Amino acid sequence: MDITQLILDDHQEQRRLLATIEQIDPTNTAALGAVWDRLASFLEVHAEAEEQLFYPELLRVGGGVDNVDPEAETKDAIGDHNDIRNAVAAVTDHEVGSEGWYDAITKANEANSDHMAEEEREGLTDFRRHAGLELRHDLAVAFATFEATHFAGVTAVDKDPEVYVREVEAEIATSDDGANDSPATTDTSLGIGSLHSD
Repeated sequence: MDITQLILDDHQEQRRLLATIEQIDPTNTAALGAVWDRLASFLEVHAEAEEQLFYPELLRVGGGVDNVDPEAETKDAIGDHNDIRNAVAAVTDHEVGSEGWYDAITKANEANSDHMAEEEREGLTDFRRHAGLELRHDLAVAFATFEATHFAGVTAVDKDPEVYVREVEAEIATSDDGANDSPATTDTSLGIGSLHSD
Protein backbone atom coordinates (compact mmCIF):
# COMPACT_ATOMS: atom_id res chain seq x y z
CA MET A 1 0.00 0.00 0.00
CA ASP A 2 1.07 3.57 -0.60
CA ILE A 3 -0.40 6.60 1.15
CA THR A 4 -0.10 8.68 -2.02
CA GLN A 5 -2.34 6.19 -3.84
CA LEU A 6 -4.88 6.14 -1.00
CA ILE A 7 -5.07 9.93 -1.15
CA LEU A 8 -5.56 9.79 -4.93
CA ASP A 9 -8.28 7.16 -4.45
CA ASP A 10 -10.03 9.45 -1.96
CA HIS A 11 -9.83 12.31 -4.44
CA GLN A 12 -11.49 10.15 -7.08
CA GLU A 13 -14.27 9.20 -4.65
CA GLN A 14 -14.83 12.88 -3.85
CA ARG A 15 -15.13 13.64 -7.56
CA ARG A 16 -17.54 10.70 -7.99
CA LEU A 17 -19.79 11.88 -5.17
CA LEU A 18 -19.91 15.41 -6.59
CA ALA A 19 -20.78 13.99 -10.01
CA THR A 20 -23.52 11.92 -8.38
CA ILE A 21 -25.08 15.06 -6.89
CA GLU A 22 -25.08 16.65 -10.34
CA GLN A 23 -27.07 13.72 -11.74
CA ILE A 24 -29.79 13.47 -9.06
CA ASP A 25 -33.14 15.09 -9.83
CA PRO A 26 -33.28 18.41 -7.90
CA THR A 27 -36.67 17.45 -6.48
CA ASN A 28 -35.21 14.32 -4.86
CA THR A 29 -34.00 16.21 -1.81
CA ALA A 30 -33.68 13.08 0.33
CA ALA A 31 -31.13 11.60 -2.06
CA LEU A 32 -29.33 14.92 -2.54
CA GLY A 33 -29.09 15.47 1.20
CA ALA A 34 -27.87 11.94 1.89
CA VAL A 35 -25.15 12.04 -0.75
CA TRP A 36 -24.06 15.53 0.30
CA ASP A 37 -23.92 14.52 3.98
CA ARG A 38 -21.71 11.56 3.05
CA LEU A 39 -19.41 13.78 0.98
CA ALA A 40 -19.20 16.54 3.61
CA SER A 41 -18.23 14.01 6.27
CA PHE A 42 -15.76 12.30 3.94
CA LEU A 43 -14.06 15.60 3.05
CA GLU A 44 -13.42 16.37 6.71
CA VAL A 45 -12.20 12.88 7.62
CA HIS A 46 -9.86 12.96 4.63
CA ALA A 47 -8.48 16.39 5.56
CA GLU A 48 -7.96 15.39 9.19
CA ALA A 49 -6.20 12.17 8.18
CA GLU A 50 -3.86 14.17 5.94
CA GLU A 51 -3.19 16.70 8.69
CA GLN A 52 -2.41 14.03 11.27
CA LEU A 53 -0.46 11.62 9.08
CA PHE A 54 0.60 12.84 5.65
CA TYR A 55 1.67 16.46 6.08
CA PRO A 56 3.85 15.88 9.17
CA GLU A 57 5.84 13.31 7.19
CA LEU A 58 5.98 15.55 4.13
CA LEU A 59 7.57 18.19 6.37
CA ARG A 60 10.02 15.58 7.68
CA VAL A 61 11.15 13.93 4.43
CA GLY A 62 9.94 16.13 1.56
CA GLY A 63 12.46 17.80 -0.69
CA GLY A 64 10.18 20.13 -2.59
CA VAL A 65 8.96 20.05 -6.15
CA ASP A 66 8.82 22.72 -8.87
CA ASN A 67 10.57 25.26 -6.61
CA VAL A 68 7.93 24.81 -3.89
CA ASP A 69 9.36 23.55 -0.59
CA PRO A 70 7.49 21.19 1.77
CA GLU A 71 6.75 23.99 4.23
CA ALA A 72 5.04 26.09 1.55
CA GLU A 73 3.19 23.01 0.23
CA THR A 74 1.94 22.23 3.72
CA LYS A 75 0.89 25.77 4.64
CA ASP A 76 -1.03 26.03 1.38
CA ALA A 77 -2.74 22.69 1.94
CA ILE A 78 -3.80 23.54 5.50
CA GLY A 79 -5.19 26.86 4.23
CA ASP A 80 -7.02 24.99 1.48
CA HIS A 81 -8.53 22.61 4.04
CA ASN A 82 -9.84 25.63 5.96
CA ASP A 83 -11.36 27.03 2.76
CA ILE A 84 -13.03 23.69 2.02
CA ARG A 85 -14.39 23.47 5.58
CA ASN A 86 -15.86 26.96 5.29
CA ALA A 87 -17.39 26.19 1.89
CA VAL A 88 -18.88 22.95 3.22
CA ALA A 89 -20.31 24.75 6.25
CA ALA A 90 -21.92 27.36 3.95
CA VAL A 91 -23.97 24.64 2.23
CA THR A 92 -25.97 24.14 5.44
CA ASP A 93 -27.26 27.72 5.17
CA HIS A 94 -29.49 26.68 2.26
CA GLU A 95 -32.44 24.37 1.74
CA VAL A 96 -31.37 21.14 0.02
CA GLY A 97 -32.04 21.33 -3.71
CA SER A 98 -32.50 25.11 -3.78
CA GLU A 99 -30.57 27.38 -6.14
CA GLY A 100 -28.57 28.71 -3.19
CA TRP A 101 -27.72 25.15 -2.14
CA TYR A 102 -26.44 24.29 -5.61
CA ASP A 103 -24.42 27.53 -5.70
CA ALA A 104 -22.86 26.64 -2.33
CA ILE A 105 -22.11 23.10 -3.57
CA THR A 106 -20.39 24.62 -6.61
CA LYS A 107 -18.19 26.79 -4.37
CA ALA A 108 -17.27 23.76 -2.22
CA ASN A 109 -16.50 21.81 -5.40
CA GLU A 110 -14.26 24.61 -6.70
CA ALA A 111 -12.36 24.90 -3.41
CA ASN A 112 -11.86 21.15 -3.22
CA SER A 113 -10.95 20.75 -6.89
CA ASP A 114 -8.31 23.48 -6.68
CA HIS A 115 -6.83 21.84 -3.59
CA MET A 116 -6.77 18.34 -5.06
CA ALA A 117 -5.09 19.47 -8.26
CA GLU A 118 -2.40 21.37 -6.38
CA GLU A 119 -1.83 18.55 -3.90
CA GLU A 120 -1.52 16.03 -6.72
CA ARG A 121 1.04 18.23 -8.52
CA GLU A 122 3.07 19.17 -5.46
CA GLY A 123 2.69 17.30 -2.16
CA LEU A 124 2.03 13.84 -3.56
CA THR A 125 4.73 14.17 -6.21
CA ASP A 126 7.21 15.40 -3.60
CA PHE A 127 6.39 12.49 -1.30
CA ARG A 128 6.71 9.86 -4.01
CA ARG A 129 10.13 11.27 -4.93
CA HIS A 130 11.52 11.53 -1.40
CA ALA A 131 9.75 9.06 0.92
CA GLY A 132 10.78 5.42 1.05
CA LEU A 133 8.37 2.62 0.20
CA GLU A 134 8.26 1.32 3.78
CA LEU A 135 7.26 4.74 5.12
CA ARG A 136 4.64 5.13 2.40
CA HIS A 137 3.22 1.70 3.26
CA ASP A 138 3.20 2.33 7.03
CA LEU A 139 1.44 5.66 6.52
CA ALA A 140 -1.09 4.02 4.19
CA VAL A 141 -2.00 1.52 6.90
CA ALA A 142 -2.37 4.33 9.46
CA PHE A 143 -4.38 6.44 6.98
CA ALA A 144 -6.77 3.59 6.15
CA THR A 145 -7.16 2.83 9.85
CA PHE A 146 -7.91 6.46 10.68
CA GLU A 147 -10.57 6.73 7.97
CA ALA A 148 -12.15 3.40 8.95
CA THR A 149 -12.20 4.35 12.63
CA HIS A 150 -13.74 7.76 11.90
CA PHE A 151 -16.16 6.67 9.17
CA ALA A 152 -19.00 8.61 10.82
CA GLY A 153 -17.02 11.84 10.71
CA VAL A 154 -14.86 14.09 12.84
CA THR A 155 -15.36 17.58 14.20
CA ALA A 156 -14.37 20.24 11.67
CA VAL A 157 -11.72 22.54 13.13
CA ASP A 158 -9.81 25.18 11.17
CA LYS A 159 -6.07 25.25 11.78
CA ASP A 160 -3.73 28.20 11.43
CA PRO A 161 -1.24 27.09 8.73
CA GLU A 162 1.71 28.90 10.34
CA VAL A 163 0.98 27.46 13.79
CA TYR A 164 0.40 23.98 12.36
CA VAL A 165 3.79 23.96 10.59
CA ARG A 166 5.63 25.38 13.64
CA GLU A 167 4.10 22.74 15.93
CA VAL A 168 4.86 19.87 13.56
CA GLU A 169 8.43 21.09 12.98
CA ALA A 170 8.97 21.34 16.75
CA GLU A 171 7.65 17.80 17.15
CA ILE A 172 9.95 16.58 14.37
CA ALA A 173 12.95 18.24 16.02
CA THR A 174 12.09 16.60 19.35
CA SER A 175 11.59 13.12 17.88
CA ASP A 176 14.68 13.39 15.65
CA ASP A 177 16.85 14.33 18.66
CA GLY A 178 16.10 10.99 20.26
CA ALA A 179 15.89 8.89 17.09
CA ASN A 180 18.62 6.55 15.96
CA ASP A 181 16.69 4.72 13.26
CA SER A 182 14.78 5.66 10.13
CA PRO A 183 11.48 7.56 10.46
CA ALA A 184 9.50 4.40 9.72
CA THR A 185 10.74 2.42 12.74
CA THR A 186 8.26 3.55 15.40
CA ASP A 187 4.76 4.93 15.55
CA THR A 188 5.88 8.05 17.41
CA SER A 189 8.46 8.91 14.79
CA LEU A 190 5.76 8.63 12.16
CA GLY A 191 3.73 11.15 14.09
CA ILE A 192 0.83 8.68 14.17
CA GLY A 193 -1.48 9.80 16.89
CA SER A 194 0.80 12.63 17.95
CA LEU A 195 -1.51 15.28 16.51
CA HIS A 196 -4.64 13.28 17.26
CA SER A 197 -7.73 15.07 18.47
CA ASP A 198 -11.24 13.66 18.61
